[in-house]
Amino acid sequence: MAVAPLRRKAVPNEARRRVPRQQRAARTLDALLEAAAQAFAERGFEGATMTQIAQQAGVSIGAAYQYFPNKDALALALRQQYGDEMDARWSALIEAQASGGELPPAQLAERLLDMMVELMDAYPAYLPLLSVSLGFRRDEAARNKLRQRFATLFRRYNVALTADEAYRVAEVMLQVVKSLNLLYASAKPKERTLLVTEYKGVLAAWLAVRLA
Repeated sequence: MAVAPLRRKAVPNEARRRVPRQQRAARTLDALLEAAAQAFAERGFEGATMTQIAQQAGVSIGAAYQYFPNKDALALALRQQYGDEMDARWSALIEAQASGGELPPAQLAERLLDMMVELMDAYPAYLPLLSVSLGFRRDEAARNKLRQRFATLFRRYNVALTADEAYRVAEVMLQVVKSLNLLYASAKPKERTLLVTEYKGVLAAWLAVRLA
């Protein structure tokens, strides 16, 4: 007795196209962000144009505007991306500390600042976008979560710290690290190295006292 071949369930044309269209959209989005980052790094925010960014990304200007209404939106998306990346790096450091034993405060300070510099070096558009007024603000819940994780870590160093004190130490520490950005952006290469060294000394001395 012959067995009838299995028939695939009919799939509407729209459903068949959905995944490729999403993939194309994701590739276009990535291309625009990459092109914008390159343009901002090379020409600065004011010097970059949407037309140049679209050409670099290999898309029409009309398509570019479908994703981002202006270059402010592109810059804001990049700032969000960089903030998320920094949070991910710091979170990985916290996890490594919790599972493998804490670094001495001086080494912790050094690692935190090295990570900040590594991010700025990895993303050349990071510094040019710092001075652009975009109304950028990290998600409050994400900010609090990161500070709380550092606070929990700090209480492992110093069990005498209350939860509020540890959170305050975390908040101040992150603000100190981030305050390097604007000074670093305006400094010459040699001066940048000296600035980082100064920051490491200040942060290491303060953490040694607070976490002793």
